[in-house]
Amino acid sequence: MENRLKHYREERGWSQGELARRLGVSRQTINAVETDKYDPSLPLALRMARLFEVAVPDLFIDQWEPEA
Repeated sequence: MENRLKHYREERGWSQGELARRLGVSRQTINAVETDKYDPSLPLALRMARLFEVAVPDLFIDQWEPEA
């Protein structure tokens, strides 16, 4: 799964620390999500999408396709 978290964060001029503060998580969590080392929980993904005023699928892109 890829994500556009860094894109939306930088678009607003926020540091990882500022985004973490706004979401109530650690800066390390933001870094791990941005570098695809950690997939956020559903509640955190929903908070991120709400904060950036986008839909979750616009923030997190899943390339998975079911097998035929």
